[in-house]
This record gives sequence, C-alpha cells and structure tokens, in this order.
Amino acid sequence: MARAFLFVLDSFGIGGGPDAAAFGDLGADTLGHIAEFCAAGVADRPGLRQGPLKLPNMSALGLLHAARAATGRFPQGMDVPQRVFGYHGAASEVSNGKDTPSGHWEIAGTPVSFDWGYFPAEGDAFEPDLVEAITAAGKVPGILGNCHASGTDIIARHGLDHMRSGKPICYTSSDSVFQVAAHEHAFGLDRLLAFCETVRKILDERPGGRIGRVIARPFVGETPETFERTGNRRDYSVLPPEPTLLDRLTEAGRTVHAVGKIGDIFAHQGIGRLTKANGNMALFDATLRIMDEATDGDLVFTNFVDFDMLYGHRRDVAGYAAALEAFDRRLPEVDRKLKPGDIVILTADHGCDPTWRGTDHTRERVPIMSFGPGLRSRLLETRTTFADIGESVARHLGIAPGPHGRSFL
Repeated sequence: MARAFLFVLDSFGIGGGPDAAAFGDLGADTLGHIAEFCAAGVADRPGLRQGPLKLPNMSALGLLHAARAATGRFPQGMDVPQRVFGYHGAASEVSNGKDTPSGHWEIAGTPVSFDWGYFPAEGDAFEPDLVEAITAAGKVPGILGNCHASGTDIIARHGLDHMRSGKPICYTSSDSVFQVAAHEHAFGLDRLLAFCETVRKILDERPGGRIGRVIARPFVGETPETFERTGNRRDYSVLPPEPTLLDRLTEAGRTVHAVGKIGDIFAHQGIGRLTKANGNMALFDATLRIMDEATDGDLVFTNFVDFDMLYGHRRDVAGYAAALEAFDRRLPEVDRKLKPGDIVILTADHGCDPTWRGTDHTRERVPIMSFGPGLRSRLLETRTTFADIGESVARHLGIAPGPHGRSFL
C-alpha cells in the first residue's frame, strides 16, 4: 500500500463545460479569464502582484495542457513548459448542480443525480411559514435579509441592525443553501451554530427538494467598514446519497484525514481525522503536517477554500491570481514529502470565474494534475465525470471499485 493526497483548489475551473449553457455559464473560464486579465495588465495590484499569470509548478504538472483539452487553447500569456510531468487532463461534471457538495461528492465517486431544492431569486427567499418556524424554534425575534445576496454585502447592509435587534441575517444564493450571518460577540458563536442546527433540522423535515447546506457565517467588527467574516464558518450538509470513497476507505480500515471544510461537506461521514485551519496558507501548513503523520493506505483530503470564498465570489481577479501564484510556489514542499508509491491529485470542484456576471459559481470543467514518485507523464482523455478521480484514488489504495467512474491509472 501507499498513500494518496487529494487537494481541491475550490472553484479553480478551466472552462469548457459541455453543458455550461444550461447553467447560464457558456463562455465562463476561471483560469482562462484570470490569465487573460493578467496578460493585459488589468490584474496588477501594487504590493500584491503584477504581470502575466505565473504558475510554473502547476504548468509543469500539465495545467495548461488540461486547459487546452477543456477549451481548445492555452491560457493567454502563460509560459507553456517544454516538458510536463505526471498524468494531466480535464474532467466534466455530471451532477445536477455547480455547488460544493455536488462537486466534492462526485470527486469522491458519488455523483448527484437528484435535483437540489432552491430558494426563489426574486422577492423573499424564504416563505413566511419557514421564517415563522425557524424564528420560533431558534428563539430569535425575527430575521434580516431574506433574499439572494453576496455574503459581504449583506453583512455591511444589515450588520448594525442585526447587532441592535438580535435578528440573524438569513440569505441564499443560486446554490442550494440557507446561510446565516451573525456577530460572534453580539449574537454569540455558539448561539449561531445552535440556530443553524435548528434550521437544518427544520429544512430536513419539510417536504420538497433537498437543501444542500445550512452555512453559519460568523463575523466580527463594529461598523460596516470593519465587519469581517471569521474562520469559524460551519457547513451543515445533508448526507451524500450513497457511500462515498471516504466511507469505502473507512470500511476497509484506512484513515481519511479531512483538512479544512472537507468534514462539513461530507456531513462528517467516512472521516477518520479532522483538521481545521483558516486560510489557504494555514491549510497548506496543516496539510504538510498531516503528510508527515499519514501512514500506508491513508487518504489526505484538503479543500483550499480561499480561491472560491475570498476571490471567486467577490469577483477579485488580482486576488485570485495572487492566491494561485502563492499556492503554486509552495507545491515543491509537497513533492519533498512524498514517499515511494505516493500519489498526489490536484483538482477542483466547480468554477467561480471572477470576471463573470453576478457572484455565483460557474459550470466548468476542472483540471486533473496527478504526480508522484515514478509516475510517468501522460495526457488523459477528457474524463466524462469527476468520479474518475475518486476511482483512481480507490485503485491506487487497493480497494474495490465503486459503481460510478473509471480509474485513469
């Protein structure tokens, strides 16, 4: 046996989703548009970054060739390496959504074939009877927001009223999600988490479509200018529809190390060890520590959330580019910790093109970059489901294949 390391760069799509038009995302391309803006000089920011997008390590692992497989062209302004290492290619999503649970569950071998439940985009997002139920059970005097919104915008808009009234800020997006923002001190973090658990229970008991996640969004600060979300976010997800790669590994006696929000995404099913950290670099540090501790047969599964949460949704091209470059610079640290037989897979769960309209995710293909000691270079055929990633991990770790997907190893 050996070890597997599965790293999800949250929202790092590479364009070319074959069904993007059905999601209103035809032409969305997270990597391609970031590279285009950087090449044009419009993603320069003093003290942060400047010039063309520079990702030499991921490029050497086949990122640009994966992007060409997805879209038919190399990203603009990026240096194409003379030599590429490891397996590399693109994968399309088959799940009925472009959200975090759908993408991660499909990566873990379990595509979502059912339809998620969503809240209305116009007018009140939550029906009066739902509001009445959650305010009564949650023991709050009412809610603020009750609409589709950007998380940072709605906190700036309602934060002061929330602190005065004790009413939590409740909102949604184009994803299947019920989000609750509350001040860590004025409202209380424990109270916010308890309220979200109450909302989760009420939503699960209601007829109709499934709501994928209830998300607690704590923040601090005293004015709209100083309000800031903290790292104490918590996602309350529904259970995957069937056993995932994580369950299968756990049943086989292996340890699944979940770093970041992986535990929340899988409703803590199939998780052997949970490690939390706040921010991409802290997540990277935590992952390196777990790599030292993981034993043969283990899976280390990390989500790097900043790409999506801080830059994609906020449509911050320069910030997204700088975060990619910072991540890329640290990849050699991962390589130095690998042992014979180990495998690393870098991928994403959906897109979130920071140049696209709105603030929501975008339906795109994702990259596959797989490397490890002795792994030869090969351009993969474009995979028709993210589940091929999970099945490749299963094969590498020597457990039986699942019902979805096909290993590329």
